Amino acid sequence: RLPSMSRTESLVMELLHGRERYGLELVDASGGALKRGSVYVILARMEEKGFVDSRQEVRAHGASGLPRRLYRATPYGAKVHGAFAMLRDALALRPAEAR
Repeated sequence: RLPSMSRTESLVMELLHGRERYGLELVDASGGALKRGSVYVILARMEEKGFVDSRQEVRAHGASGLPRRLYRATPYGAKVHGAFAMLRDALALRPAEAR
């Protein structure tokens, strides 16, 4: 079965390119495209698909608050993202440009 990647998942992959981020950091970096109420649902779906993985932040002894979950793109997710980007670019061409 072929993988699928939504435009929102593609945005998350772009924001994760080359670095780890936590969910609310992705919301801030998205310029309003990602919402607080949906980012963790999207990340859970992407983790289930194998596009991202996560780990719990290591907290310093005595630090207050709950540890955050950090997300990063997997090599598989990066490959799928690249394939969908190529497909999107190819489909955006006009017939005369595709020659």
